[in-house]
Amino acid sequence: MIDKKSIPRHWQLKKLDEFLIYIQPTPYIVESIDYSDSYKTPVLTAGKSFILGYTNEKNGIFDSLPVIIFDDFTTATKFVNFPFKVKSSAMKILKPKSENVNLKFVFYYMQTLNIPTDTHKRFWISVYSKLPIPIPTLPEQNLIVSKIEQLFSELDNARQQLETAKQQLKVYRQSLLKWAFEGKLTNKNVKEGELPKGWKYLKLKDITLEKEGLRRGPFGSAIKKEFFVTNGYKVYEQGNAINNDPYRGRYFIDENKYQELINFSVLPSDLIVSCSGVTLGRICELPNDSKPGIINQALLRIRLKKELILNKYFVLHFRGAFFQKRIFDQSQGTAMPNLVGIKDFKEIDMLIPPILEQENIVSEIESRLSVADKLQESISLCLQQTETLRQSILKKAFEGKLV
Repeated sequence: MIDKKSIPRHWQLKKLDEFLIYIQPTPYIVESIDYSDSYKTPVLTAGKSFILGYTNEKNGIFDSLPVIIFDDFTTATKFVNFPFKVKSSAMKILKPKSENVNLKFVFYYMQTLNIPTDTHKRFWISVYSKLPIPIPTLPEQNLIVSKIEQLFSELDNARQQLETAKQQLKVYRQSLLKWAFEGKLTNKNVKEGELPKGWKYLKLKDITLEKEGLRRGPFGSAIKKEFFVTNGYKVYEQGNAINNDPYRGRYFIDENKYQELINFSVLPSDLIVSCSGVTLGRICELPNDSKPGIINQALLRIRLKKELILNKYFVLHFRGAFFQKRIFDQSQGTAMPNLVGIKDFKEIDMLIPPILEQENIVSEIESRLSVADKLQESISLCLQQTETLRQSILKKAFEGKLV
């Protein structure tokens, strides 16, 4: 908490409610909203985002501006300088008491306050209104606000460039996979519409083992909670495929149940695929040290013909946006997509090169994706640093060290 010793000598230390009055939204302002955008009045609701939508209702618009919106439960704040309507009584509308206060100065100071929240507490009345705020003269307030916004603008520009680079990396990854599985990564002179030498389209039924290559998990009734034991054969779940993590999970069955469900067992180098929901099509390869076990009803097991296709080539191809789109396009269900039936799934084709070229493609992809991963890490670190720098700017501002 800030104290008199940490601010310039001529600054004053006051309480927030000495500079701000609050208006509690009334039933006149809080009313049913027609969320059309014909009138374009923003509707603010409680929470971190505040703008819930737009309304064509003209009554109950608050236009005595500018103000600070304060969520009384989460302590989120928003500086507002446009007409709006309020959707939640959990919000306070904060206005300056005098012309000697720059409201943005107060708003930026409130961004430095970090009070643990309790959803049963009204924070403006009980806590925030009594917190100290360092107050310089109005010209200094204006100068500090101007400097903060200049630096924040530069930070926002840098952040936008980082986000753009992040998006470009994502596009590059997918483009790389597309080129690779069209043969253009290892065949520079291949003509549009032609297949590279030795490449051919094969259906999934052609590159998987005949009877056990594609196997959906058992009916849900086959694996009930009463069958689980503290240790034994692992029950692989959707989360293993979704998170590409074969080691997670806590459900096991005994030897008798495992033998009963042996047709759904998994071995090292098997591939497991998520079969439903927005994570449909997520795939995971089981490593050599994976625990023996079975798949549950939400998974598909894939066993490939090693002489035709490499696991790594298949997994990279399977994860490509172009192949994932095919899976979703053929999925069943509307509210929750589900993998198409095995009979139809077997008919999906892939463009397959000779084994030696598959090895070259995998090596080339992994090398380039490794570079992309390092760039991604650097971008993520820089994005974190922009937020750290933002807080540092505010800290210096309210210690009188920014200007």
